Amino acid sequence: MGFAIARNLAKKNLKALRPAQNLLPANDAPAASETGRHSLLRFITCGSVDDGKSTLIGRMLYEAGAVFDDQLDALDSDSRKFGTQGTQPDFALLVDGLSAEREQGITIDVAYRYFATETRSFIVADTPGHEQYTRNMATGASTADLAIILVDARKGLLPQTRRHSFIVSLVGVRHVVVAINKMDLVGYDEAVFAKIAADYRAAVKSLGFASISFIPVSARDGENVMRPSSLMAWYDGPALLPYLESVAITRAAPGSEGFVLPVQWVNRPDLDFRGYAGTPVAGRARVGDPVVALPSGRTSRIARLIGAAGEASQIAAGQAATITLEDDIDVSRGDVIAAADTELPVSRGLTARLLWTGERAMLEGGQFLLKLATQSASATVETLHHSIDIEGFRPLPAQALRMNGIGLVTLRLDRPLVSLPYVRSHELGGFILIDRISNETVAFGFVEADGDAKQPGAIGEGGVVARLRRNLIRIVGRRGTPDRRAWLAAVSWRVLSTAGLFAAAFALTMNAPASLALALGDILLRPGLRALHMRLWRKAPAGTLQDGAGI
Repeated sequence: MGFAIARNLAKKNLKALRPAQNLLPANDAPAASETGRHSLLRFITCGSVDDGKSTLIGRMLYEAGAVFDDQLDALDSDSRKFGTQGTQPDFALLVDGLSAEREQGITIDVAYRYFATETRSFIVADTPGHEQYTRNMATGASTADLAIILVDARKGLLPQTRRHSFIVSLVGVRHVVVAINKMDLVGYDEAVFAKIAADYRAAVKSLGFASISFIPVSARDGENVMRPSSLMAWYDGPALLPYLESVAITRAAPGSEGFVLPVQWVNRPDLDFRGYAGTPVAGRARVGDPVVALPSGRTSRIARLIGAAGEASQIAAGQAATITLEDDIDVSRGDVIAAADTELPVSRGLTARLLWTGERAMLEGGQFLLKLATQSASATVETLHHSIDIEGFRPLPAQALRMNGIGLVTLRLDRPLVSLPYVRSHELGGFILIDRISNETVAFGFVEADGDAKQPGAIGEGGVVARLRRNLIRIVGRRGTPDRRAWLAAVSWRVLSTAGLFAAAFALTMNAPASLALALGDILLRPGLRALHMRLWRKAPAGTLQDGAGI
């Protein structure tokens, strides 16, 4: 009964705020246009566990009139069943649909929801806060224009808040809204809000966000979600949903760069037609334009352009099309067709930032499958330059990259690939690494500009003493870390085995100098032979472990 009364009151409030005919529920909204009046905004919610991400999205859907009557009835029933909010509706159940999510009260998979108001359409991704599902959060962030980072007003900034902030900056999100939630549990205290805002600004000042806005909310009660709350009169900014309706997101204009099309499929319906199908990631092309096929470097001109509606005189970035060329040149899936005057680097090596999501740690020498746009190659981790300390976003020397770790690496490829820095092109700068045995995606990669591994702050500069110290830390690990303990264990075992060899040789020969020489020879020779052995194995053909070959 209590829920039904609350629902009816909310409906009356919504009707009082806007005429019913102006509400655009769920997917009934007209087609969105990136440049028209009814623009589209893609955003995500992220943050730590139990910060209220799913509840906030559910409340926004409800307040925007995007929840239908049958969904409200199901929400009423489910709220009574799970009882997480007493007699009140649990709006998180509108987006947490998996049984495991409802049982545990956490988000596991990314949930996408579509809704609209009279001024804007939205695609929202509800992403997990649990550290175990960081890979799902990164997937949701990869297509977002804006991130809503929730902070529990009682707890302040947590490690996952910092990690998610770094990840959204890594994938190119430049606009952030920090929604300080559960203000009702701190008595709507302005001082709490101000302290969290100051702490967050200080924590992320190096991440390069274009805009950071702070909005206090109570997602459960709907305070400051659709309209300003009388309980927080000290806050003079917009409520959350009106802010999302008005925020301006700058995007690169189509055609501002040279034409680039990764070939997805060679279209051969008959002997007289050979087309190259794909979606341009940059620029604009017209019939007759000179183009180059990469990595081969062969040139030709565009003979025909075939789009979704048939023959076209031109195509632009984002429009799937098939291209035919005037000359018969060798072009296959994974190649890139680009404007002849466009400079695209083709290389067998990449310097990139990795978000490691595999359960087993990444080590130098590890071999994986790399997929970038429609291209693929075998990749070897040649150098791990450093990892990132998630507390202060500082680079640290590292010997391994563990689950949810972020680091800078150099990869060596078995074939040349076309790539661009991620800041210039998400399509040609973002890739994944796949374990060749389990076929598990173990890392998200973001191509860096050449030389970024040597930038200040990237563990690359300093005097001789500083360089020696960094190299020593890389070898022995930092104090108190698993790397340092593993190094100490290896050294203690080597010393013990060498002492044992000396004792055994002396017992047999009773010749101390000869026994000492034998022991010292062992301690020096064995590491050298092991290093040579590992180097030879690293040079083994990568294909021997694919498709069961050699197993």
